[in-house]
Amino acid sequence: MTTRAPRDDHDEAGLRVGPPATSAAGVPGVVHGLASVLEQSGVRRGAKALRLVNQQTGFDCPGCAWPEPGKPHLAEFCENGAKAVAEESTVRRVDAAFFAAHPVAELAERSDHWLGQQGRLTEPMLRDTGDTHYRPIGWDDAFGLIADALTGLAGPDDAAFYTSGRTSNEAAFLYQLFARTFGTNNLPDCSNMCHESSGAALSETLGIGKGSVSLTDITDHADLIVIVGQNPGTNHPRMLTSLEQAKRRGARIVAINPLPEAGLQTFKNPQRVRGVVGKGTLLSDLFLQIRLGGDLAFFQAVNRLLVDADAVDHEFVREHTTGYDAAVAAWRGLDWDDVAAATGLPRAALDAFVDEVRRADSVIVCWAMGLTQHKKAVPTIREIVNFLLLRGNVGRPGAGACPVRGHSNVQGDRTMGIWEKPPAAFLDALEAEFGIAAPRRPGHDTVDTIRAMRDGKIGVFMAMGGNFAAATPDSDLTAAALQSVPLTVHVSTKLNRSHALAGQRSIILPCLGRTERDVQAGGEQFVTVEDSMSAVHASRGTLRPASDQLRSEVAIVCGLAERVFGAGSAIPWSAFAADYTTVRSRIARVIPGFDDYEARIAKPGGFVLPHPPRDSRTFPTASGKAQFSVNGLEVLRVPPGRLLLQTVRSHDQFNTTIYGLDDRYRGIRDGRRVVFVNPSDLAALGVADGAMVDLVSEWADGDRRAPSFRVVSYPTAPGCAAAYFPETNVLVPLDHTAEVSNTPASKSLVIRLEPTAAPGPAGAAPRRRR
Repeated sequence: MTTRAPRDDHDEAGLRVGPPATSAAGVPGVVHGLASVLEQSGVRRGAKALRLVNQQTGFDCPGCAWPEPGKPHLAEFCENGAKAVAEESTVRRVDAAFFAAHPVAELAERSDHWLGQQGRLTEPMLRDTGDTHYRPIGWDDAFGLIADALTGLAGPDDAAFYTSGRTSNEAAFLYQLFARTFGTNNLPDCSNMCHESSGAALSETLGIGKGSVSLTDITDHADLIVIVGQNPGTNHPRMLTSLEQAKRRGARIVAINPLPEAGLQTFKNPQRVRGVVGKGTLLSDLFLQIRLGGDLAFFQAVNRLLVDADAVDHEFVREHTTGYDAAVAAWRGLDWDDVAAATGLPRAALDAFVDEVRRADSVIVCWAMGLTQHKKAVPTIREIVNFLLLRGNVGRPGAGACPVRGHSNVQGDRTMGIWEKPPAAFLDALEAEFGIAAPRRPGHDTVDTIRAMRDGKIGVFMAMGGNFAAATPDSDLTAAALQSVPLTVHVSTKLNRSHALAGQRSIILPCLGRTERDVQAGGEQFVTVEDSMSAVHASRGTLRPASDQLRSEVAIVCGLAERVFGAGSAIPWSAFAADYTTVRSRIARVIPGFDDYEARIAKPGGFVLPHPPRDSRTFPTASGKAQFSVNGLEVLRVPPGRLLLQTVRSHDQFNTTIYGLDDRYRGIRDGRRVVFVNPSDLAALGVADGAMVDLVSEWADGDRRAPSFRVVSYPTAPGCAAAYFPETNVLVPLDHTAEVSNTPASKSLVIRLEPTAAPGPAGAAPRRRR
């Protein structure tokens, strides 16, 4: 097997800029996805993995949480799914010799792309206090060191247990059981940084913090699909196939976004002749280019116009909701000048959207982090629920709320109890099942965990997956906070920035990936995951593990628990590690909706968890009805000479994993340090297209700077700019968070552009393709 070695870091001097694409996927999507697999995994290993990704007898894609159809296509994966599989099935290895050759200080200077491209971790590693390098450590010694550190803490709340959304249901359930048996609810997770705002808003208004639609609602029933603050072409590419199905039967699609995105213009489905040799499918019937943070004002205005036109389902409102009159009174007090300033849209655009709504019997609203990462994210999503309630678009086919989750089991982790504020009923069930005294005090979320580390209040930080250092806000502060922790532990498949910015002592525990066979004492095992639409299904790896020293996440949690709690623990940790059916039997007794878990998961496609608003128009709120809400409008007014910045993904990345250095849908090749700015704003600021600038965010405690970005003239919403994360996470103040959810507000940063003082890592001016 021959694969290409990862290239070395470069200075982006070869960055090229061309016009943005007007269509997504097609043959180039196939070529780029397969090329990544061949480059990293080879023909045989790569083909075996791709054959079973998202199949009912295979494994769940390590990428996004978009659900699989009832009969998956033979190639039920997208370009970025193929890249995710390539990253995990790679034959490149990060072993003891690699760490001996690369001191931690050098790793900290490397790019996120370079770190990820080195390959799979192969054995446990320790960097002890004062060491310059990681060195091998045995599993038993690693567990002993971690156990000693945990039991030596002044109290259980001096530990924090972070979780990534790739963790399976079984591992997540055991991880939270471990933390709560230890005595803490310090269970920060990646939900805190993405859809926490969705969960908070939906719980308040509908009584359950999950979306209320199924895949068939989109493909078979919806008359109008509204996609707001989301870029499915890059972040959830398989969603485009579902949207194409909806369009073919006559559904209308409206896109509301500050950036025009290729994936919401034309989709060339590589699985259809029309997508290969034809023009593809035009997806969006209406594109509304809204100003950053203007979504709350937009939906308030739309709701006012619907009420004024008496386009309201009064029977539904009367029987199933409360708070309608107060909401109407608030809408009637709207200032139209404020609406125009907040949204940047003319009144005609609002009227055009209202016309679309009035013609539609069933409406779905889909959203992602373009809504959830603003200060007013929770009020905005509450206002979307108001919009749905007005016309009875909850609890019937083709209608409802659709927050589109990112990582493939981030929703399942929350269902399994990964939450710093667990409901009392969950803790009661946990205590009854396991005989533990579950802690009742709220724990730290992600932002509060960083604050606690900064303040010297965390003695052990453990991360089950993820890349905490790169995913979190205020990068310099977070790095210093992590490095001050006496012990950090990272359960990982691949090298990442968190290993280079680790605590005073740091341990890396390498684990199996989704693609790999998991054989325990009880035989070959499988795990389960939950997708964005509450469907639970099995995931079975098939590849030979990257190293004989890898352990599953379940085995790691159970092995550590045995060391911490001793052989006399009433919880059968070793039995859980040997046979995952024993874990699922306990989940079924603790968490509602998982009855007869083993039999139901054996059926093709698994099963769907109950959702009272969707299933029966029953709302588990305090009033027993869906709640209209009143949400005050605050127009974000930017000082002269400033812009509003949103952090975004490149098409060549998933979360903090950087697959490559191209964003071909936006016309960027071989580089990432770019900032997209409207040409009218460049003219007003006196900044040339192609100039080198520093991005400087302004906050009450001072400025934060991201140096050496190339300006790219781009059709963003006027007054708004965009740049890639994690490079721009340094600009996000730790205290700049969403109300209620405490999610970092990465989509609304006030910045200024300053000329770069000297050539930085980006080097010479860009070449523009013609």
